Amino acid sequence: MMTEPIASNDFVNHFNTLKQERFSGQLLLKSPLEQEWIVYLFLGRILYASGGNHTVRRWYRALKSHCPQVDIQQLKLSAVLSNASNSSDNCWECHLLNAGIEKQQITREQAGKTIAAIVSEVMFDITQATHVTYQSKTDNIALPQLALLDPGQILSEVQQIWQLWQKAKVADRSPNKAAVINQPEQLQEQVSPAVYQNLTKLLDGQRTLRDLAVVMNRDVKDVICSLLPYIQAGLVELIDIPDLASPVAPAAPATPPPSTPSGKGPLIACVDDSPLVCQSMEQILTASGYRFFAVQDSLRAIAGLLSRKPDLIFLDLVMPNTNGYEICSQLRKVSAFRITPIIILTGNDGIIDRVRAKIVGASDFLSKPVDAETVLSVTSKHLNSNSLVEDL
Repeated sequence: MMTEPIASNDFVNHFNTLKQERFSGQLLLKSPLEQEWIVYLFLGRILYASGGNHTVRRWYRALKSHCPQVDIQQLKLSAVLSNASNSSDNCWECHLLNAGIEKQQITREQAGKTIAAIVSEVMFDITQATHVTYQSKTDNIALPQLALLDPGQILSEVQQIWQLWQKAKVADRSPNKAAVINQPEQLQEQVSPAVYQNLTKLLDGQRTLRDLAVVMNRDVKDVICSLLPYIQAGLVELIDIPDLASPVAPAAPATPPPSTPSGKGPLIACVDDSPLVCQSMEQILTASGYRFFAVQDSLRAIAGLLSRKPDLIFLDLVMPNTNGYEICSQLRKVSAFRITPIIILTGNDGIIDRVRAKIVGASDFLSKPVDAETVLSVTSKHLNSNSLVEDL
């Protein structure tokens, strides 16, 4: 095992050396900011790459782009049945793709394109980092050989992308950050109502710039360039957000709310068209013993809520076809939801929105991006208050 720094101009040469030596094993890379990546090689070719801040988000993005037909829930089941999550090399992403091939849910061609996209992202992040060190570890890789990528070709493509970023003067902006509106009132004055509504919906602090690029079907560099004037003016801010939970990680033992039997906790609903917001809320709430369900279609929100009758509702403010105000107002007209806590979720935390939320009967107002402590505190507060009202 050896450790030495990698200068950006030596990066390609280093991988070319590994290719010439027909190296098999792992290349462990680390930045001064404690970011870590692993590149898996077989006979000098790249099998897979993982690590960084958003391993799971990256995997979901690549899967959505190159395997749009795949049922992720079925993939999770396949992984559990094949014990992929217990593999000694711990590269669940690669094993999950292999499980999809074995179940004939993914073709080998799709798996290859997915892996190439993931490796390219990892290599770009390594290129963007500075003073990266590495440890080469000779090992018998147990990964399925779904792709054998030429390091030189991958790095050449990444260098071309990096040069375009430098030319566009956005090389100092991380595509792994999320955009949030920092000055909503000032932004609203500078753009049209349609643009403002679109920005409010997209810049919710729950999706990275790379996630947004997939949603918008645009190159991530172009997304950053389009937001750059707002960022430089201080109207939009780029923030760090956590990764999603691993789809094959064992579920953490649920900690039920006080005096609530495990598995029989209050039922919480989240009405939000963003899958990432719903996933985040589910992880936060189910880990604390609450039951949870999501409604992503705003037009079916009321019907879905009536069928399940949740004890508390988180309701997104900006959605296609309708908005949180309209849904909240309609819910308050239904006897079943007369006293149900309804918490408005929004990335636009303005006094006008708060007042309007109160007028239509909202119980509280929660700003995005949400964090676990705030979500659980608001949930406990309103469920306890609702219990007192019901007792009276």
